[in-house]
Amino acid sequence: MHSERERHSMYDQYHPLGVVGVISAFNFPVAVWAWNAMLALVCGDVVVWKPSSKVMLSAVAVHKIIEKVLIENEVPEGVLSLVAGSSKYIGDDFLADKRIPLISVTGSTRVGRHVSKIVGERLGRSILELGGNNAIIVSQYGNLNMALRGSLFGAVATSGQRCTSTRRLLIHDCIFDKFRDKLIAAYKQLKIGHPLDASTIVGPLVDKDAVKAFLHAQEQVVKEGGKIVYGGQVLEGEGYESGCYVVPCIAEVENHYQIVQEETFAPILYLIKYKSMDDAIELHNAVPQGLSSAIFSKNILETERFLSHEGSDCGIANVNIATNGAEIGGAFGGEKETGGGRESGSDAWKAYMRRQTNTINFSTELPLAQGIKFDAFENGD
Repeated sequence: MHSERERHSMYDQYHPLGVVGVISAFNFPVAVWAWNAMLALVCGDVVVWKPSSKVMLSAVAVHKIIEKVLIENEVPEGVLSLVAGSSKYIGDDFLADKRIPLISVTGSTRVGRHVSKIVGERLGRSILELGGNNAIIVSQYGNLNMALRGSLFGAVATSGQRCTSTRRLLIHDCIFDKFRDKLIAAYKQLKIGHPLDASTIVGPLVDKDAVKAFLHAQEQVVKEGGKIVYGGQVLEGEGYESGCYVVPCIAEVENHYQIVQEETFAPILYLIKYKSMDDAIELHNAVPQGLSSAIFSKNILETERFLSHEGSDCGIANVNIATNGAEIGGAFGGEKETGGGRESGSDAWKAYMRRQTNTINFSTELPLAQGIKFDAFENGD
């Protein structure tokens, strides 16, 4: 860039940050590590990975693959390292280590608060990709078949265990009953079973604690005045012996319910009526989280408003496509209690580097700031 000083030039440089710590959740045991680690490598950093202890076998398997690649290309194996163990024993020490300038964390908002407190106390950097409470606005002007398909997949894919899973459906009141009935009919066709069976749509929840959270959310819905309109049962019998298979749940609620304000990491979908686009956007944004969002509408006045500064307050905002999923070319992350961090594409690489501004004087003069005259060496050599 041009300098304000004569015969001076300026530019920015980005240097490798050093060591990047990556903490990943159970639900994407490979992807989250990969999109952090590959950016870090491109930026000249090395990576220490601490995966969720629930998916340690997957992490070890991936690391055995990458170990072979590193050896074949004569790259030191320590460029990508794996730390195996539970957070109880190594978590806080990992976060507090001043040798790790950047910690990238994917997890719940509760975990993010804990991480940011420890890393922040040592003035380290953190990338936080935390909880989502993602909503789809289903407009009366939308393609209802597309909206139905997107809502169904967004809510039940990976058994509702994605940070971008659809948690809330904001449906215009003139189509509410019709859309709800179509959604229930679609839910009844879902094949629930073993995830390695190609015909399975809904697999198990990760563990018994997730099942408890699923059941607790339904109890709270009823306690706060809502209604369970479909599903919610824990399946038993042959093939379901683990106790972690559930029937995805649909509930009619009000957006202000405390349980609706929270993220339940399970396939429970909240249906909420709205009367106008003003109403829909207000309801949409009236939760603490801000990860992913979507609208199904063919009305350009609605879709453009949804994408404007007064529309969705989320880091991801989609039109005529569901909330879940993301492409590697776009920066991934959200606002508010989702943490504000960004991973993967766009200019997210900058977070993995140390920024430096450089000024070069290519003259024989040394102009001083604010026009100061400093003549002590005027007659010297």
